[in-house]
Amino acid sequence: MWASFVAIFQKEFLHVRRDRATLVAALAIPVFQLVLFGFLDTNVKHLPTVVVDQDQSRWSRELIDQLRATGTFKVTRVTANPAHARSDIIAGRVRVGVIIPPDFHDKRASGVGAQILVFIDGSDSSVSSQAQAALSGLALETSLRAVAVRTGGKPALMAQPIVLFNPEGRTPNFIIPGLVAILLQIVAMVLAAMAIVRERERGTLEQLLVTPIHPLGLMLGKLGPYLVLGVIEMAMTLVIMRFGFGVPIRGSLLFLFAMATVYLFALLSMGLFISTRAGSQAQAQQMAQMLLLPSIFLSGYIFPTAGLPAALYYIGRVLPATHMIAIMRGVVLRDAGPLELLPNVLALIAISAALVWLSVRRFRKVTF
Repeated sequence: MWASFVAIFQKEFLHVRRDRATLVAALAIPVFQLVLFGFLDTNVKHLPTVVVDQDQSRWSRELIDQLRATGTFKVTRVTANPAHARSDIIAGRVRVGVIIPPDFHDKRASGVGAQILVFIDGSDSSVSSQAQAALSGLALETSLRAVAVRTGGKPALMAQPIVLFNPEGRTPNFIIPGLVAILLQIVAMVLAAMAIVRERERGTLEQLLVTPIHPLGLMLGKLGPYLVLGVIEMAMTLVIMRFGFGVPIRGSLLFLFAMATVYLFALLSMGLFISTRAGSQAQAQQMAQMLLLPSIFLSGYIFPTAGLPAALYYIGRVLPATHMIAIMRGVVLRDAGPLELLPNVLALIAISAALVWLSVRRFRKVTF
């Protein structure tokens, strides 16, 4: 088996080295996508906002200044006609409309609760939720200040939040560690999925099968060069993440690379399993891409997994990306080690072992 592994590894490595297009794509595409998507910012800022000021008082002007000071809202228009707010939102010129009623000053001055009407474009749920949170925070802060002024004391309860690990709320600190795991899946699975299919299309698979080569050695030899490429991609993306985007790496790099190797084995085994069932390289690539969207939406990369329906939650738990994303964020941001991440570590090892076993079993059926 070892001799078969070395022979196939050398053959596949030579093929990868000669195929410059595949080699460049495997190394350059993840870097390009990391740089492109790393600049995404999920924090909503400078939402175009129209203010209908029917009060025209000092209090209303102060409220408009407070809206600007939040950084969430960008007041692009101040008008006195309420119809303008709704029409601007429908036309997509603004995302938020704030209507200040004519009695706003009188109610504020008399201590009676003043109200404002807010129109929010709900076609984008993330934008609308963050806009509501910003307005609620502004209203709460204004109310607390008013109570403190009237009573001469402090509110009965005050919360002092302390944000750990990412106090600035930087989006790259959240997005990029998970993005590294997703990019590794894209490249590793596609390359491995086409490994056996390429041999079959060129007619060289039958030549390999008639030679005295151990099936397990053949499979591992096929995966070996792509495992090396995956580790190189991991190192490149971590360098860009650390020095290009300023994301700190607080945990152990040795532990991180060890788990990345296990993760790559799972991805490559899954790709090899796909290659034994696909009839062409195009079909193999389509089958590999089929798992991409579940790995993005069910793994916790974008949405918290706790809010998923039970069926989708358990589907997400059997995806290798789910546990690798948790490990990446734990090691990179929280300085977590194997003991803290033990459930994810054991799950990733178990999934990898199961995929390797399924791939070997399927490969033996194909070759015999």
